[in-house]
Amino acid sequence: MVRVLLFTLLFAGTLLAQSRYARHNFTFGFGAGQPRGDLRGYFDDSFGLDVGYGYRFHQNFQLDGGLETLFGAAGVRDFYRTDFGELRIKDYQFLVPMGGRAILPLASGRLLFSGGVGMAYMRYQERIRQPSDYYRIDCPVCKSRSGWGSYGLLGASVALDRYQHFRLGAVAKVYRGHTEGESLGQVQQLRTRDHWINVFGQFGFSF
Repeated sequence: MVRVLLFTLLFAGTLLAQSRYARHNFTFGFGAGQPRGDLRGYFDDSFGLDVGYGYRFHQNFQLDGGLETLFGAAGVRDFYRTDFGELRIKDYQFLVPMGGRAILPLASGRLLFSGGVGMAYMRYQERIRQPSDYYRIDCPVCKSRSGWGSYGLLGASVALDRYQHFRLGAVAKVYRGHTEGESLGQVQQLRTRDHWINVFGQFGFSF
């Protein structure tokens, strides 16, 4: 009887340990984005940064949100004349994914594999280099395009510490959607079918 009780307690303790997981997950990363679809030939591969937050409401499922910023994919290098002189105009690509993922934990949660899908807002925008952090200048000649689409992702991460608060990983995302608006770089004022393949290395903090 004692052996059965000890085995039951040990088994219950194992299940409890496996059910412990961090619910709040923040990620910060850097990598690159590769344009495809109608953007191919007009936009270039570019360096990017991403930040994200995931709420893991179940051991195997998580809700995701974030922001990915790519720098200068359209190759805009214009200038705008102001009272402060000629200020440089550059382009940025903002991708805002909103969705969820399924998570496969291995090695007591130390190693995580994930795959997910969702919707995404896409905005490509020219911005002027501001002369000061305390004084902002409007840019009436700056152009923008925007639209909606979807994304899919595959990711993996490994815990760096015993309590699994810090993680190191990588994620690949494929975006598909449409944007429209003003001409930007070599892309004309037309509705375009846009694809992106983005790969980021990530550092994560969870609690």
